[in-house]
Amino acid sequence: WTSGSQPREMSESRKLDNNLVKELTMLCVKMKYHNTTTIRRCRLVTEALRKMDGKYLEIARSPTACVLQSCVKWCSQSERDPVFVALQPHLLDLSCDKYSCFLVNYIIKGASKEQFALFISSLHGHVASLLFHTIGVSVVNCAFRLATLPQKRSLLLELYSTEFQLFKDLTEQKSCSLLETISKLGLQKSSVLQHMATVIQTVLEKGIVEYSIVHMVILEYLIIADKTSALDMIHQLVPHLTRGTYAVHELSGLNRLSTKSKEKEKRSSEPLLIRIMQTKEGLKLGLVCLKHGREKDRKRISKCLKGQIMKLALNGYGCLFVICLLSIVDDTELYTEVVDELTKQLKELIFDKNGRRPLLQLFHPLCSRYLTPSDLVFLNYNVPSLVSKVNLDSKLDDVADKEHGGSEDTLVASDSKDLIKRQQELLVKSELYEVLIETCIENVGELLRTNFGKDVLYEVAVGGKNNFLEGVTDRIHVLHNAIACDAARPRTDYIDEHAFDNYHSSPIIRRMIFDCPAFAATLWKKALQGKCKLYADGFSSRVVAAYLESPDSRVKDLAKSELQPLIDGGILKPQEHKAEEEKSAMECSSDEWSEPKDTDIGDYAKKAYMDMKSGKLVVRFGTDRFTCPFCPRKKKQEYRYSGLLAHAISQSSYHAAKVKANHQALVNHLETDHADAATSSSMPVRHKLMLL
Repeated sequence: WTSGSQPREMSESRKLDNNLVKELTMLCVKMKYHNTTTIRRCRLVTEALRKMDGKYLEIARSPTACVLQSCVKWCSQSERDPVFVALQPHLLDLSCDKYSCFLVNYIIKGASKEQFALFISSLHGHVASLLFHTIGVSVVNCAFRLATLPQKRSLLLELYSTEFQLFKDLTEQKSCSLLETISKLGLQKSSVLQHMATVIQTVLEKGIVEYSIVHMVILEYLIIADKTSALDMIHQLVPHLTRGTYAVHELSGLNRLSTKSKEKEKRSSEPLLIRIMQTKEGLKLGLVCLKHGREKDRKRISKCLKGQIMKLALNGYGCLFVICLLSIVDDTELYTEVVDELTKQLKELIFDKNGRRPLLQLFHPLCSRYLTPSDLVFLNYNVPSLVSKVNLDSKLDDVADKEHGGSEDTLVASDSKDLIKRQQELLVKSELYEVLIETCIENVGELLRTNFGKDVLYEVAVGGKNNFLEGVTDRIHVLHNAIACDAARPRTDYIDEHAFDNYHSSPIIRRMIFDCPAFAATLWKKALQGKCKLYADGFSSRVVAAYLESPDSRVKDLAKSELQPLIDGGILKPQEHKAEEEKSAMECSSDEWSEPKDTDIGDYAKKAYMDMKSGKLVVRFGTDRFTCPFCPRKKKQEYRYSGLLAHAISQSSYHAAKVKANHQALVNHLETDHADAATSSSMPVRHKLMLL
């Protein structure tokens, strides 16, 4: 009896007092009030921690753990430290508990660098066992996402092979691939593959596929696996990505305490493929399955995304997956369904930073103007052993992009459908192009003046890359006319800015003049003919000058007779003159001058001042429009007087001697020769705001 009563007594001693539970519950409820001030919440947290002092472990293992979780979330670091010290020996056990796993996540998120390193070291030898636990895996994944590169490496190596656990110094290496590590240690690649396959197989059987650490292990496996093993892994993975999975969902502390719901695991209605698009590892995994999967795998992926395309398209990584989907899926019915979903919410896509990218991809495939270098790397991601696969649906070729002087990756569709045919099917046969034109006509003013919408408007107006949509529809002339009508309105009619003066719209209109002669002719007749003198300075002067710089002789002939007198009178400066000024400025700042010593700054500043005073270097080109002749490559080329003066003073205070000399001379030139502009108010308010 005595020995049997001992566990009961210990259990009774660990049981929390009901009054304490009620008090903590009320404090938790007050903390979560939406109108609770920060000061009051801090007081409530301090009071709750005082009541829990000495009982942290018992509370962590009980349903009341959510109260401690809230306190850890909102308390100060000094208050959090005792909680960490009390629970640190038990964190691994708590990670597998349904009540306390979320508490552990908050503890490691708020831990100091030393405390977090201590937790990572405590995971040594336990990563695999936690990875196979449906609750513990969330804690390991949280630690993985917060870890530094060496710490991530220490967690991953344990999953690659049991031998790697014996070599802790491997984590101190900078960047070393798994293949290099295997070679360095003299391990058998086959044994490492077998161990990784066992780990991944266990994870797949349990359905724990939504975590970044799992994605990383699978991607590493695919990198070193042979063709057969890699394909087999992809075929096993696709069914998991195309269905909802069980995932632990954190209930709010109040709901968990009041309802005591037994449903701690909830089956997600959306496919796992959508949920993993929050990380770059998840994106790579999705792209691998799409590119290297079988035809039926692609069909399965496409069908599971029905009704979810918009959610993907508006996501930073998901939009890249949609781009890949539209570029390589050959089943007409499947990609037509994708396009139909995009068409239903077209306006939202056009004005969204990510949502517009699939649309731009259809007009100008993988253009570096719309996709960053990292985006292009993601879209070019492949499994090494499968790159030579005969029936690959896409490849990336580097071609020169003369339009913007860079390089551009062009996605080339294979099989019987070439790129132009695919684009026409996606844009014309689906009637997406017609709907896009109508949407652009209805929102032309807003599209012109927004950072993201202007690119879609440009591609629609010029008919895509190399004008491959020319002659497809007569409605394109209506769009050209709508843009021209917006630009034809007087400046006084605008609440914000004229289309020629706006920071976003003026460069886009200029590009349209270069790339679409039909638009250039419409714009000239509607908005510029007989009015060029009104727009011969500032941002608008670039639009006017575009007619003389156009590669099309017909466009030049339209404007030559009216623009030539403006050039002769010095009102309008053609591009070649501006190029000479920039070249002169660059020569003065680099080639002609050697780097001066600090003692010679005065002499060089005097020379720069004389160049500006004589007109060799142009500083002022309007009533209150200035430019810095020494910074021709800066994005901001136009300033008002006060803005350029502030720029010159800032550049002359802490830069190298040559830059300092140039900008000191500019300060002197502005204050001495252009003092009249300091108090000038003749410039319209909208223009002043534009130049600030």
